[in-house]
Parts: sequence; C-alpha cells; structure tokens
Amino acid sequence: MTSAKMVRDLSTEDAAYIAGLIDGEGSISLTRKHVRENRQLVVTISNTERPILEFVLQTVGAGKITSKRTSRAHHRPGLTFAISNRQALSLLAQVHPFLRSYKRARSALVLSSYVALTPRNGRYNSQLAAARASFEERFLTISNRIRENVCRYSVDANPFSHADHLVENSFPRF
Repeated sequence: MTSAKMVRDLSTEDAAYIAGLIDGEGSISLTRKHVRENRQLVVTISNTERPILEFVLQTVGAGKITSKRTSRAHHRPGLTFAISNRQALSLLAQVHPFLRSYKRARSALVLSSYVALTPRNGRYNSQLAAARASFEERFLTISNRIRENVCRYSVDANPFSHADHLVENSFPRF
C-alpha cells in the first residue's frame, strides 16, 4: 500500500498566492464521494490555465489536477486542482492566515474541529456522530452567515477579518 504524500512547507509568498487562488477561484468543501459515506474535506482550485494549477501541484507536493468537461464549443477546457482529507487540512493550516473571503471562517472551523470529529477508522459513536453532524451543518451555512455579517462590517477595510470569531468555542474539544 502506498502512503499519502505529505504537503510541503510553503514559503510565505507561496502560501499567500495559493490562498488568493482559493479565495478567488477555489472552494473549501465537505464532499461525499459515495452516497452512504461521510463527507470528506476537499480544497479545490479551478482554472483554465494549466501552468497555474501545475505550479500549485508542484509547490504543495500533493493533490491532483483533473479536466472538466466543457458544455459549449466556445468554452475553454477547465481544469481543477483538488486535495482532500488530511492533506487538505495541512494545506489549510498554511494558507489560513491569508484567506480573506468567507472561506477563512470555513478554514478556521475545519482547523479547530475536523480532526477531533473525524476518526481515522471511520467509526462514530452516537455522541461523536451528533457532534460531526452539527459540525457539517455549521460548516455548510458559513457562507450565508458571512454574507449577512458583511453588511454590518462594511465600514471595515476588511470585513472578513472578523471571520475567525464565528467559530470560537463552537465545538467541544475531544
């Protein structure tokens, strides 16, 4: 069995650049690969410029690039860099300080709770399953909550600088 590739340590400049790509053209999501499976952490960046995504892949040292289907003949072929689970968590730990959109709040929640709520063997007792379900529900509503809060903080130069407080004390530490 092959072991998972480790995410490389990023320079400050590379971490900031990749955070910008995630903010602008990426996503931080919890995705099911199969209907009955638990959601897995996935960080993606979509782009039509292969060299940009190859830079991310080489710099991070893990993940993969896949092609997306084009729906119309005049569209350029799209590509997506994707990294998941513990590798995605490692990447988020490095780019988190540079995220500026609602994805910063998602990243903060994942960094504070994902490992404790995701047993490596996939077995959940009832308490852990309930905590995981609550975590997923909160994660999936973050973008709407941030958009509502942007109006309150619109006089602030960076309305998303307040995103970290949205996840403080949200889940018990196990």
